[in-house]
Amino acid sequence: MPTVNVRERGDVQYRRLGKSGLKVSSLSFGSWVTFGTQIAENSAANMIHTAIEAGVNFFDNAEVYSGGESERIMGAAFAELALPRHSFIVSSKYFWGIHDTPHTKFTLNRKYLLEAVDKSLERLSLDHLDLIFCHRPDPDTPIEETVWAMSDIVGSGKAHYWGTSEWSAGELIEAYRIAEKHHLRAPVMEQPQYNMFTREKVEKEFAPLYGNYGLGLTTWSPLASGLLSGKYISGVPKDSRAALAGYEWLKDGLTSKEANEKVKRLKVVADKVDSTLSQLAIAWCLNNPNVSTVILGASKVSQLKENLAASEVVDRLSPEIISEIEAIIG
Repeated sequence: MPTVNVRERGDVQYRRLGKSGLKVSSLSFGSWVTFGTQIAENSAANMIHTAIEAGVNFFDNAEVYSGGESERIMGAAFAELALPRHSFIVSSKYFWGIHDTPHTKFTLNRKYLLEAVDKSLERLSLDHLDLIFCHRPDPDTPIEETVWAMSDIVGSGKAHYWGTSEWSAGELIEAYRIAEKHHLRAPVMEQPQYNMFTREKVEKEFAPLYGNYGLGLTTWSPLASGLLSGKYISGVPKDSRAALAGYEWLKDGLTSKEANEKVKRLKVVADKVDSTLSQLAIAWCLNNPNVSTVILGASKVSQLKENLAASEVVDRLSPEIISEIEAIIG
């Protein structure tokens, strides 16, 4: 594969990650489910190549994805494409663990965090990560211990910024309080699910955090695991995420008659703005100014290209169109 032409600007816009000085592409690419499950190593480089050519600079990963295999595949793709390290932003997340011992699974204790970051760097073949996340809150480890550990990792140069994923506003406020008290590096970003059907945390619970603490958002599942793409209106396709072994828990929500009726009505709106259902759903997420980047997932290059074109749809979301969408999704 030819070396990627890394652009200073592409088809997507760039937004600051919260109050930090880091600029992330408004659309980013994540490897959850896909790398190691639906996408082989040779296809991963094609996907990353496609994303970068569109201006994407942020690639999201996690230790637990495919038991570490997702990180290894992504690192190999970076190497194959000969990407300059300054040209991309990469993340990993920690909590679930990939080793079944008391201090390495479902935890955010200091020992686990410091060792897990080192292993991620080995798999990715990198000397530092740009973003690291606490993948879920840990009720058994004091938040103070976790804040100290994450702050120390950033201080060591093994990561540049740290944040959380699916924490509550109360847990984040406690982390900010501890960081301020001890002069530690505070969380910069949170990674919540955000889409037309999942809005409460981003739009209400976190509302005070944007102005008070400068919280940035790297949101995931803009298509509600594919529901908002319209592919589940007639059932579960054989090549879909809900048909994968281990993802049966998605099926009930994706085949909900009520939700799919709303998706049918959204198709009328998508036609009005000359977009696909997927592009409309992603553009709707981008329309929220508190969102720093929307993480896309795709198993085919054609699907990724379609989703990346959502950046062109945002300007078509007039107040009238937004009102029409609100009337449908409630």
